[in-house]
Amino acid sequence: MTALPRGETPEPAAENDEDRGPGAVAADTPGEDRAPGEDGGEDGGEDADRAPVTAEDGPAAGEGAPTTAEDPAEGAADTAGDGAAATDAPAALSEAEAELAAQRELHERIEKRKAGKEGPIPAGTKLSGPAADLLAAVRAVESGEKPGTAFFDSPAAAPAPRRAVPAGPGPARPSPAPAEPAARRASPETAAAVAAVLTEGGAPEALALPAAATLGEQAAHLLREDPWQLLAVPGVRPEQADGFARALLGAECGPDDERRTAALVGWLMERAALQGHTALDADEVRAALAGRGVTGPEAAVQHAVAEGVVLVFQDGLDPAEALDAAEGTDGEESGEEAGEASEPVPVLLGLDRYALAEESLADGLGRLINSCGKGTDWADAAAAAPSPSAGELIRTVASAGLVAHSGGESARAEPAALIAAARGLGLRALATAHSVDGVHRLAAEAGDPRAAVTLSGLLSGTAGPGRDADGAFALDLLVVLDAPQLDVETAAMLVESLADGTRLVLSGDPHVLGSAGAGRVFADVLAARACPQVVSRTPDPGPIGELVSGIGIGEIGRVDAPGREVVIVPVRDAGEAVHRTVQLVADSVPRAIGVPSSDTQVITVGHGGSAGTKALNAALKQRLNPGSGRFGGFDPGDRVVHVPAPGRAVPGSVVSADAEGLHLDCAGTPVVVPQDRVESSVRHSWALSAHQAAGMRWPAVVVVLPGDAAQGLSRPWVYTAFSRGERHLSVVHGVDQALPRAVAEIPAQERTTRLRPLLEALPTPDAVQAP
Repeated sequence: MTALPRGETPEPAAENDEDRGPGAVAADTPGEDRAPGEDGGEDGGEDADRAPVTAEDGPAAGEGAPTTAEDPAEGAADTAGDGAAATDAPAALSEAEAELAAQRELHERIEKRKAGKEGPIPAGTKLSGPAADLLAAVRAVESGEKPGTAFFDSPAAAPAPRRAVPAGPGPARPSPAPAEPAARRASPETAAAVAAVLTEGGAPEALALPAAATLGEQAAHLLREDPWQLLAVPGVRPEQADGFARALLGAECGPDDERRTAALVGWLMERAALQGHTALDADEVRAALAGRGVTGPEAAVQHAVAEGVVLVFQDGLDPAEALDAAEGTDGEESGEEAGEASEPVPVLLGLDRYALAEESLADGLGRLINSCGKGTDWADAAAAAPSPSAGELIRTVASAGLVAHSGGESARAEPAALIAAARGLGLRALATAHSVDGVHRLAAEAGDPRAAVTLSGLLSGTAGPGRDADGAFALDLLVVLDAPQLDVETAAMLVESLADGTRLVLSGDPHVLGSAGAGRVFADVLAARACPQVVSRTPDPGPIGELVSGIGIGEIGRVDAPGREVVIVPVRDAGEAVHRTVQLVADSVPRAIGVPSSDTQVITVGHGGSAGTKALNAALKQRLNPGSGRFGGFDPGDRVVHVPAPGRAVPGSVVSADAEGLHLDCAGTPVVVPQDRVESSVRHSWALSAHQAAGMRWPAVVVVLPGDAAQGLSRPWVYTAFSRGERHLSVVHGVDQALPRAVAEIPAQERTTRLRPLLEALPTPDAVQAP
């Protein structure tokens, strides 16, 4: 394939001209960074707050960077999210409510199990401290929400009936959008009291509701006694909390105020979690505190540990020694006794919620590894497998309780073959994926619509086999697809729900972007080698597969694309990038490739900027579905993404709106988003970020890489974005050599976690030795 001249759009004759036939795709600029999300939480993985923890104003990822081709892009196919189901029966719950209830129940079980383990707990192996008391609390996601006004004026169209939740009889109805946790529902009296304190301290009154929801009924009293508690409210920065504290406390407050330093430590840790870390090196935290004007960072860390704000971990040290190390006072005696100098083991600080999740997950995975039975004969099933890689996977699962399977898109056929084989042996086997699109693709591979369910549906009980009396899934084998998107808290919840003897397969592409939430579960399992690993030998086909395979090993070059599978569109600036993107989606791709606009998805690096998702969505709406936006900025037929919880992006389309809320169709599932949640949880989705698109595919994809997007590029970002297209990939390229540099030189962002050493410490049975 060839690149078009700048600014030129192919005409019908040119599209069919043989001269524009086979061409080469030049991939010249790597890109992988985590694109910032403008509205903290829209994508759960693209927040602008993913900057370095030591520089709280860290750079937000830039926009995207292109290649050199010229044509259609990808389609937003039916990859709708996990709609919440509800019935008319009073006892029936929506999917979101059921999921929250399941999480609470699971956390209670974890608390009881951990509380039962008394006595001193060795650092780095078990969890200590009163961490479990905080686990039931659900953090507020966004601040300053404004309820929609006067735009829900259209009668709702009659929703299509849907399957009722098994828990209750009665006719099915559209499922409401996930209800916010009760903690978000502050009373008017509490909000009014908080508003008074905020006004006194010169803080915006708009923070009253989110502050009351985050801090509870005693919010006004807490803020008056400790103004830095305001930092717990999402979106508030240290300098804002400092100003609020000075207004309330006057001369009493200073940079080393213990209330301030404790709040700063918690804020730094929460900020790190947004970047994917479950822990931080104590030196990093001390340096960050010093950068915030704290003159005694060692004492500040010591106080934060004593107050339970963070926990201390260091492998090989007992809790007292780890605490000394966190204070920066260790070294002299132990160094003299050690004889030879050895590489120091970092002291890590972690929030209790992530520490508990990692401890629980490691314990659960160890339990599965050691409880694997071998009663079933899998030999015939392995021999009848459709491919050598599928046969290898089946043979490995036959003798192991935990297996890691890696490969590209074509490798999804291997878990499908495993599910079919297990069911043929009479086992209760199921696959789970993060998106409805992933479920549909696996079910198509397996030839069985019951072969897979969404992960959220499985955890909430609205899909899948249900739970037994002990709360475990009624399964003998569970395959988790798109495992890199699995964060540590979700993984812990899932593993805790598996009974002894259940086989677990984590399957995914290790080259794609990581989870939106904290942790790197799949990467840690692979690195720890605590279980057998099966690497697929099935390559992704065609020019797109060839291009993406090269990106995975750090190379981006030319590929032959005789059918215009890959096209590069050079652009000079962001304005031209937006113009060419609209041309591709609305005209070139449908005309030249035969993929309609509805099946073409645009992917860009960030939400903000002149060619981010907001700008592209505005331009695409004007061209593809113009309207006044009378439903809170939306019109019937608009393509949208619903974000019921951080990290979950559910594609859909607008049906109508009324007093009940905004009515969406998410892959055939009716969903109603309440009026006060529309502004914060619904976005247009003609253009998505790569994090939002992870785990889904479309017939055609247009990746937009304007010049100002170079800083947001990395190898995982480029790999993820370029691999979303099934038949066609267009790259709107304006980053010149930044693309090949990103692919060659910018690997995945490192995340600090504790799961790998915990897994490495597990005893590995002889029968489950890693190959």
